[in-house]
Amino acid sequence: MIARKLVAVSAALVLGAAGLTACSGDDGGGGGGESGDTEMTFWHNSTTGEGKAYWDATVADFEAANPGVTIKIQSIQNEDMDGKLQTALNSGDAPDIFMARGGGKLADVVEAGQAQEVAVDDATRTAVGDAAFDAFTIDGKVYGMPMSILPGGIYYSKDLFTQAGITDTPKTIEDLEAAVGKLKAAGIAPIALGAKDAWPAAHWYYFFALRACSQETLDKAAADMTFDDPCWQKAGDDLAAFSETEPFNEGFLTTSAQQGAGSSAGLIANHQAAMELMGAWDPGVIASLTPDQKPLADLAWFPFPAIEGGDGEAGAMMGGLDGFSCSTDAPPECSEFLNFVMQKQYQEGYANAFHTLPASQEAQGVVTEPALLDVLASYNEAPYVSLWLDTLYGQNVGNALNTGVVNMLAGQGDSEAIVQGVVDAAAKE
Repeated sequence: MIARKLVAVSAALVLGAAGLTACSGDDGGGGGGESGDTEMTFWHNSTTGEGKAYWDATVADFEAANPGVTIKIQSIQNEDMDGKLQTALNSGDAPDIFMARGGGKLADVVEAGQAQEVAVDDATRTAVGDAAFDAFTIDGKVYGMPMSILPGGIYYSKDLFTQAGITDTPKTIEDLEAAVGKLKAAGIAPIALGAKDAWPAAHWYYFFALRACSQETLDKAAADMTFDDPCWQKAGDDLAAFSETEPFNEGFLTTSAQQGAGSSAGLIANHQAAMELMGAWDPGVIASLTPDQKPLADLAWFPFPAIEGGDGEAGAMMGGLDGFSCSTDAPPECSEFLNFVMQKQYQEGYANAFHTLPASQEAQGVVTEPALLDVLASYNEAPYVSLWLDTLYGQNVGNALNTGVVNMLAGQGDSEAIVQGVVDAAAKE
């Protein structure tokens, strides 16, 4: 049951967000036109291919089932979404339905009075389970609908591993370093990294922190925004040591994550690099960038390797959720739409279109891609799953963390600077 424990750490976020209340806002929203019909605006991040087609068809089905309701769709490139959405929220011209990933980022939106409680019906709650709603729950109320559950790990090309003479997936960081050496010797870029977008580079620090820091330390940081445990600096030191093996593609600092054949996902899709650390949306992005726009036949997955000397529990994972929220002035039909798309047939369609793991437990049987089945198996065995740290700790702290990691990889900072940047951002909260 994939939704049984999406995060242990998210519970700390809920406790840390206690007392947040939504104040009145003047966000732009839907409402009746001259005829009294209801119109809503909907922003998502699927600009091409199967994902865009899925949302077009699903919205059309909802409109057909709800005469008088019209949804205007705007698809926005993923890397542009956060900035445009924040601008729209702050200007009072937010879309009625917008992407949300829970955690501290959503808590900030709720605190600013920019989102409303989502009315989750009984059928949806039963299908999804309480755990997946934890990251969208603030002060006991649900402010977002989870669509997919996205644990992270390392995707790789089986063909390129074979070409380099790698016969087993890395289990330890030393194994990963050895694989990097073999791939480089075979003339293959070992790891694709889209550091231009910052968060993919920061994912490496997140996972080193997951191995270095205990669950209790991660919980404490989410609750009180303190980062004084030595494990935070150890995570940076471990990443710095790993980066000295030069594992990333040439030009990784100017490589985007998901836009075009030259992106990190595109390098995997076209066998120009062997590995990428990413969440469970990656197979769908990669599929959209292969020459035939079909899933990569040799794509496989393994969990982030173990690292000696840390306090993180073996097998712990990190990931997130993709979901949607309703802006403050959205009509009741916003919640109705979010429940509509959680029906089994639409969750199955979502999983197929995005090549990902659906939040609804009822729809999980549709998942057949080997890489995703491997993710699911590891997820079900994980002792706990933390939210992505930039999601967990909120936009300001998350941005500081992401920027600090990129600076270190660019030779313009170190592990101490990463922690200090986070501490400084947290002090402004």
